[in-house]
Amino acid sequence: MRIVSLTPSASEIVFELGLGSRLVGISHECNYPKEIDIIEKVSSSSIDPTGSQGEIDHQVRETLQSNATLYQINTE
Repeated sequence: MRIVSLTPSASEIVFELGLGSRLVGISHECNYPKEIDIIEKVSSSSIDPTGSQGEIDHQVRETLQSNATLYQINTE
């Protein structure tokens, strides 16, 4: 069985269950446990996380008002 996790909490649960070796894809937000760093990230955000809180809020509002998505999934 191969597992892809799209939320950090799900990734942590997979590791706690001893199934970390079956995890083949993770969210761009997953960063724990340390072993997760070598697993391919299968999602990304359309929002620049380096902006200020106000800039991020503005980007989110613009994205949602244009009916675009905040996240992308890499299907390749």
